[in-house]
Amino acid sequence: MSGTSLDGLDIASCVFENSKAGWKYDVEHAVTLRYPASLQRRLGGAHLLSGEELMALDAEYGSFIGQAVGKFREGLKGRVDFIASHGHTIFHQPSRGFTTQIGNGYSIHVASSLPVVCDFRMQDVAFGGEGAPLVPIGDRLLFGEYDVCLNLGGIANLSVEVKGKRIAYDVCFCNMALNALAGEASKKFDKNGMMAAQGIINKKLLSSLVKKYKRLRGNRPSLGREIFENDFVQLLIDKSVSLPDRMATFTESAAIEICDAIRSEKKEAQVLCTGGGAFNSFLISRMLEYGGDEITFNIPDDDVVKFKEALIFAFLGVLRVRNEVNCLKSVTGASRDSSSGTMIGF
Repeated sequence: MSGTSLDGLDIASCVFENSKAGWKYDVEHAVTLRYPASLQRRLGGAHLLSGEELMALDAEYGSFIGQAVGKFREGLKGRVDFIASHGHTIFHQPSRGFTTQIGNGYSIHVASSLPVVCDFRMQDVAFGGEGAPLVPIGDRLLFGEYDVCLNLGGIANLSVEVKGKRIAYDVCFCNMALNALAGEASKKFDKNGMMAAQGIINKKLLSSLVKKYKRLRGNRPSLGREIFENDFVQLLIDKSVSLPDRMATFTESAAIEICDAIRSEKKEAQVLCTGGGAFNSFLISRMLEYGGDEITFNIPDDDVVKFKEALIFAFLGVLRVRNEVNCLKSVTGASRDSSSGTMIGF
């Protein structure tokens, strides 16, 4: 799994068991492999490459993933059945009928000598869906004890069961914005939100952010780099507002959007919080402020916080191999549920 925050490649060894009581999981071992600086830069600028250059990076990055899994595998005791790989999203424009995650599955297969399930999103897009989010099937089957599952990644998104249907959507930009701001201080991220905590809310900037998100709420899209660059970057880089104040204000806007989204679905909610933002104590404190007594935020053990998406994409792979539904039309807006993913080397 590689997310929009570009912090590295998440690799997790996961075991699943299905019984009458439902699915159980275990994360046996997991690591985040930090990207070499050169690869991180190339992935960050991949949307600007020519077609030939992008295809070359696709193959190279697939080999990188396969080799990384091969080394990771050396420390495991049990057998590995297959790799389920999300890859790294470069383009996501479902309204135009495409989404692109690089990390070529054939390259992964050859480099690792393991079967691979990959390309989980494109079939749903072909069925008219957003191709995202895909995690909610795992939220339903693995984390059903929570009212809401909230991921605080590069983009904050949530999933919730409403009238027997699972719905999910992207809420706002989270670590994608906060990490970019931290980069102005030559930091990869703002540890515990300490820089943001030193800032003061800029009311004008906060109002602009709230208005932009409000325009997106009517037909909640799956947020991506394109929307971030077109609608939010100019606010992000406004040097008339100090860096700590911008960080504090973007954090505040995220807390507002997240709590408003939860309340729009549940008056009271037990919320599972995962993703890197769950370690941002300042962000969590602002969410607690806006959540009040009605919303309880639960932060699980570190492995689930860090590797929940990798865990669930492993689970999506299991469902695909079993030819069971792993992509819900109620979530993506597609014309049908589907069992999505390309199987290679089985």
